[in-house]
Amino acid sequence: MVKQTIRFVCNLSKVLSTSALSIAHLASARLLFYSLIVFSMPALGAGSTNFKPMDVFDLEYASYPQVSHDGKQVVYMRRSFNVMRDAARSALWMVDLASGRHEPLFADFGSYGWPTWSHSGAQIAYVTASGRRHQIRVLHLESGRTALLADLASAPQWLAFSPDDRQIAFTQSIPQKVDSPLYKAPKKPKGAKWSAAAKVVDTVRYQFDGRGIVAPSFSHVFVLPSDGGTPRQLTHGNYQHVGPLAWRSGNDALLFSANREEGWELETFEGDLYEVTLSSLALQQVTTQSGREYAPKIARDGNRILYLSESSERATYRHARLMLLDEKKNETRALGEHLDVSIHAAVWSNRDRSVSILYDRQAKRHLAELSLKGQLSVLSEDVGGTSLGRPYLSGGFDYRSGTYGLTLANKNRPADLGVIRDRELTQLTYLNEDLLATKTLGDVQAVRYPSSFDGTMIHGFYLTPPDFDPGQKYPLILELHGGPHLAYGDFFSAEMQLMASEGYVVFYDNYRGSASYGEDFALLLQGKYASREDFQDHMSGIDHLIELGFVDENNLFICGGSAGGIATAYAIGLTDRFNAAVAAKPVINWISKTLTADSYVFQTHHQFSGLPWEKFDEYWQRSPLSLMGSVVTPTMLLTGEKDRRTPISETEQFYQALKLKGVDSVMVRLPGSAHGIAGRPSRLLSKVGHTLAWFERYRKPSQEPTAEASSTEESSINR
Repeated sequence: MVKQTIRFVCNLSKVLSTSALSIAHLASARLLFYSLIVFSMPALGAGSTNFKPMDVFDLEYASYPQVSHDGKQVVYMRRSFNVMRDAARSALWMVDLASGRHEPLFADFGSYGWPTWSHSGAQIAYVTASGRRHQIRVLHLESGRTALLADLASAPQWLAFSPDDRQIAFTQSIPQKVDSPLYKAPKKPKGAKWSAAAKVVDTVRYQFDGRGIVAPSFSHVFVLPSDGGTPRQLTHGNYQHVGPLAWRSGNDALLFSANREEGWELETFEGDLYEVTLSSLALQQVTTQSGREYAPKIARDGNRILYLSESSERATYRHARLMLLDEKKNETRALGEHLDVSIHAAVWSNRDRSVSILYDRQAKRHLAELSLKGQLSVLSEDVGGTSLGRPYLSGGFDYRSGTYGLTLANKNRPADLGVIRDRELTQLTYLNEDLLATKTLGDVQAVRYPSSFDGTMIHGFYLTPPDFDPGQKYPLILELHGGPHLAYGDFFSAEMQLMASEGYVVFYDNYRGSASYGEDFALLLQGKYASREDFQDHMSGIDHLIELGFVDENNLFICGGSAGGIATAYAIGLTDRFNAAVAAKPVINWISKTLTADSYVFQTHHQFSGLPWEKFDEYWQRSPLSLMGSVVTPTMLLTGEKDRRTPISETEQFYQALKLKGVDSVMVRLPGSAHGIAGRPSRLLSKVGHTLAWFERYRKPSQEPTAEASSTEESSINR
């Protein structure tokens, strides 16, 4: 276990004494100095204020850390928001680990991504976007000059320098050539205004949430000279060739993942590793197992390949497993099977004698080193913090030459940049101290309790209002996560902090089916999403908090989005205990949902035992619409008008059913928004604002606890 010490690495006196210090460096040094003062100060009292809606625009967080090949520098994406454009933006910043110098690579915030080090450390490739064009550029660190390498119509991904740094590989989506139209319209008269031409759709995967109805396009692998030139396409055919990409040591071959089988569009978790040779464009299949193999990492000996694998079995959840292919011995074996975790990422470490892995366990994201014999050494349990709206498990890492760069989680702050060297964790940035050090935030507490359904232990969290008094009773909001196989943790959440600041206790549980508690726990929702079982997981948690004495049982509210919206809609068909409900982007009718949403191939294959017309009763029983006769709870529906994951037609069905039944209800439609209704800061505020306004309409005056209740509550807390 790493001894996790939080300290600045910046040697301020050394930075300030540097003779060649630029104005930008001085500004950075002053920022670090003031941050050090603020971070060292005790918590502010009378001057503190609660977290407010407009504070969302001032939040920042670190993401996508990339360590130089010598392990001495870390580049990361610094994400923030533009209040005038109501949009996210990103900048590239770099920390020199020897001097502590922390500075931007460019003077502006914009749309920068995919920072990628050359092996020599002299260059950093990156992607930037302007309008509808996307560019690959290279920054030469010594001169500070940038070179434009490619100007592309679609966004490049998975940049990777060749071992000799002379080429950069990437993937890019290319439109399919259009065949002759079914119908050719006659030539219209000059000046005539006819209707737009018809769109003909004949592909299985024709729509995507956030993109709408799309023309067919296929992802291919390209290479580009790192000193400029023309991108060269290496793969062909109507298949999706995806990264991450891995170079062979000879600079003439690349590994990637693809499903190149006939009928691939109707398959879900299928794909193999392939190798393409640059000189001949010869394609060779490397893996042949059933399921999906992806994310290859080649050892320096050139013989061993790490990769991740997912089963294609008809199950609602499956772990991603770590595999090791030894091409010299022609054998493949699993690594770390005994861990019962899903692996998010894996890289060679310790001179290829072990593997560094990222996985979730018990609502925390772990970074660990796994020996090839299966011995595990945890380096950090605090990776995360890149999900600002709600406290989902998130975050990532990178490794080079003994140095780990990671996004560092904190329950009171979004992600900062951290490094691990010699098994010691160091926090490098404090991106939100200027904003959040002066705020009084709600406090996160963990709770475990048995479900009344079958005694299964459920792990949850509750956020108390600022200046919380355990002798008082507070209204409670149950907030249900999506997925359903995602998980919440004790991380900073802008949405929940805003709810807590209005005087609510916010309760969120990792109900059965949630990730990070093992495969068996996740599969408890197999064929039961939504169900009376996870409903009782939620209600048992509420009852547990009521017993602690600080929750007003006459002021209970429920909300959730996506899978959480489905669970909300299902819950109010089973109980009238909630004063009001907000179901964001719900599914009300699984039969219509699976035949209109972009996820129809996946859901009919993995979340049900057959197709809707074959298993009609199964689809109907799991539809909240089947419980409509019992619904009396005032309900708000909140959905993006361009949502193709849980189409707004589901919301409209629910709304009209509520109106026909005479239940107080309102439908909030978000123009231009797809499934991610909190994707822009103003939409996040709209989501939370509408939710709180609806709850306030049905919030009753709180009752003061009796002396007996206060005594019981105190003894429960002490336990």
